Amino acid sequence: MSPEYLYLHVPFCVRRCSYCDFAVDVVRRAPVDAWLDAISAELALLAETESWEWPLRLRTVYVGGGTPSLLGAGAMEALRRRLEPYVRLSEDVEWSVEANPESFDEAVARGWREAGVNRLSLGAQTFHEGALRWMGRLHGPEGAVRAVEAARRAGIENVSIDLIFGLPARLGRDWGTDLSRVLELDLPHISLYGLTAEPATPLGRWVGEGREVLADEEAYAAEYLLAAERLAAAGYVHYEVSNFARPGRESRHNSAYWTGEAYLGLGPSAHSYLPPERRWNLRGWAAYRSALAEGRSPVDSRETVEGAAVELERTWLALRTRAGLARVGWTAAQESLVESWVDRGWAEYTAGGVRLTPAGWLLLDRLAVEFDEARSAVPA
Repeated sequence: MSPEYLYLHVPFCVRRCSYCDFAVDVVRRAPVDAWLDAISAELALLAETESWEWPLRLRTVYVGGGTPSLLGAGAMEALRRRLEPYVRLSEDVEWSVEANPESFDEAVARGWREAGVNRLSLGAQTFHEGALRWMGRLHGPEGAVRAVEAARRAGIENVSIDLIFGLPARLGRDWGTDLSRVLELDLPHISLYGLTAEPATPLGRWVGEGREVLADEEAYAAEYLLAAERLAAAGYVHYEVSNFARPGRESRHNSAYWTGEAYLGLGPSAHSYLPPERRWNLRGWAAYRSALAEGRSPVDSRETVEGAAVELERTWLALRTRAGLARVGWTAAQESLVESWVDRGWAEYTAGGVRLTPAGWLLLDRLAVEFDEARSAVPA
């Protein structure tokens, strides 16, 4: 099966945010040519070793990070040229690139649009100045507004914005105000992420040392449910646990992940799923680059997804989307379990099965495991 969805990881940031656990290198200036050379080398190696149909026929390209906007205005055109020997983009390709407001201006927007980029994912996180400083963000409250305006002037209308909820109460950020600000922008797509304290991050250390306190479960849930209510009232479709879109503006690339499609990841720490195998690259930029310079594969590890793991993953992926879980081969225990979800307001029946409500999405991991365990439950 040849992958039709491509992800490329840009591992560079000027500063690491307090909550960030991604694979990034802090740099003053992104080594654009070195990154392009490494991507080219990885593709060349794959073309020699993988029996896919070359050139790959791609439906989506997604450049994430890190901070891809640090690569500058000409980087996407240069990337396109590097990709050309190995891929063909479909006529209606969705080409998304992530950006931070402080490094995305009109010149970058024009350069990207001329290269073929047609979707922007903007990391705003909040419009609250104090919270931005606490996060370590380099843009101010109006940075996201200016970036959206630059994208629109360049002809990139399909803009998504990221916001984070569940911030510590002491910061004084008003979540309702953030929602009002983002609705004023009238964007096609909004992504919401709950703040977590990963152990290796500065935030994780602050929480572990008792220097910071995250929002409690009640406040976290209240902010998520408020967002779900307000965005739905404004006409957005809550099509996945973290994502809202105007009809027809759902992320095609991310939807491929949730429906179990094969995808290829290039760059340090990038993951690929080529059923039944999942594999991921070396996490560090230096190690990834060195491996390719020596003609070695940058793959760090791989696993085969099979048996019970396949069923659990299918359940979890289906339940995280609005399409929901199809009613196929359910056991009596699963039927009873789903009925209890509906009774509690955690789910609703569809014509072909069940989908979770926003209240249910707050319990997604638990409910997916319960449903999977009910598959083999012994009747009482």
